[in-house]
Amino acid sequence: MASAQPLFPDRPSALTTPPLPLNPEPTVLVVDDELRSQEAIRRTLEEDFRVLTAGSAEQASALLEREPVAVLLCDQRMPGTSGVAFLRQVRQRWPEVVRIIVSGYSESADIVAGINEAGIYQYILKPWAPEHLLDSVRNAVEAQALQRQTARLDLELRTSTPALRQRVSQRQQQVQQVYGFERIVRAAGSPLDGVCALAAKVARYDLPVLVLGESGTGKELLARAIHYASPRASGPFVVENCAAITDTLLESELFGHKRGAFTGAYEDHVGLFQRAHGGTVLLDEIGETSAAFQVKLLRVLQEGEVRPVGAARPLPVDVRVLAATHRELEQRVRDGLFREDLYYRLAAVTLTMPPLRERMADIGPIAQQLLHQVAAELRRPVPELPDGTLACLLAYPWPGNIRELRNEIARALALHDGARLPPEVFSPRVLQGHGTGSAAAQLAALVPSSGTLAQRLEVIEAMLLRETLLRQRWNKTRAAQELGLSRVGLRSKIQRFGLEPGA
Repeated sequence: MASAQPLFPDRPSALTTPPLPLNPEPTVLVVDDELRSQEAIRRTLEEDFRVLTAGSAEQASALLEREPVAVLLCDQRMPGTSGVAFLRQVRQRWPEVVRIIVSGYSESADIVAGINEAGIYQYILKPWAPEHLLDSVRNAVEAQALQRQTARLDLELRTSTPALRQRVSQRQQQVQQVYGFERIVRAAGSPLDGVCALAAKVARYDLPVLVLGESGTGKELLARAIHYASPRASGPFVVENCAAITDTLLESELFGHKRGAFTGAYEDHVGLFQRAHGGTVLLDEIGETSAAFQVKLLRVLQEGEVRPVGAARPLPVDVRVLAATHRELEQRVRDGLFREDLYYRLAAVTLTMPPLRERMADIGPIAQQLLHQVAAELRRPVPELPDGTLACLLAYPWPGNIRELRNEIARALALHDGARLPPEVFSPRVLQGHGTGSAAAQLAALVPSSGTLAQRLEVIEAMLLRETLLRQRWNKTRAAQELGLSRVGLRSKIQRFGLEPGA
């Protein structure tokens, strides 16, 4: 017999299971009481398969006892029994054999019985086309091989639980490292140190936490770090922006709904509280919710269960709730815009993320991290951030905080192709828009806490000179006019303080 050739050379992984014992070619058993039909099928299949024939169900059963058969082709009308009745027995005794009916009769009752009782793979009508018959048998052999491979993989999975558990544990540790408190970028001595230390302590306990802070300060990042430092770290972490959708949709999104509960509810929807079962839910911008929704949320927090919209009964949920807002929530409680009882349910512990203007020392490390992230996204080499550019970033109050800083860095990278990122590539508001609050913060951060009055005034003078030169894009004539100096006097001060570009 010629060596077996791959049945599907363009399907590299379809038949990767080991060959059947003793026979390199899959075996096909043809059961038909007509010799002419047996021979016709044999001639069609014998180049690709080992073909056995039987004239009755008894002969076929005897062959099945001895031979490892992959596919069985059986006529429907045979003396003594029907094809469906015989294949029903085959299904019980040799369930791995793929069963196909070949018949000249197309009664619907036979077809339905074959599918329901005998579990046939295919029903082929006579007269059959050789190509169609060959393709059907090939697909049947492939189906059996895939079935065996699936069974083997299922067995491997059942026996490799410790390995899977270890792999999951390793992935969990990697995620915790990525979202840990130490990955919240900040400088040494940053005001965030105290915030993160307190958050790390409360993360171990199942307490609700309210995170306050301006937009873009990293409230979600802190909440995610709390989740991954908690006993719920292996559970899901889901976020919902309460200000982004209406009350009706927010209730449906958080608590779920039943089909037909309202117009457009074409199917059941599982809410975020159910999806976060065993984990953590972050309700971002909780201060924007209405009084009606606050009542429903309070009931969920009190009872530990949600009632999907249109449902007859509530469902228990086990989640830890974190909330965040840029609003002064206590003031909204005093103004009657936020329920006091809900506030105390959410604010067992309150953490405040300070804005960038109150932690200027963090701008440098954050800018460097954002520079690497954005450069990777834009597939650009990471340019250098010179001191002059960093001074420009420090001179701006960043009302949009980290989000605005990221946008400015992305803009600068898109506009400049050099190896160094000069201050001129930033937007005019960054170059010209620093206010008194920012200046006060700079003085507090940069003026020495010791030294003579003259020494401290020199630091302030140098800082003001640098800020003016940056804003005037190093045009000495305009800078001298603004400061009330001559060009010679300005040049002398630039040399005295070492304020040349790039210094």
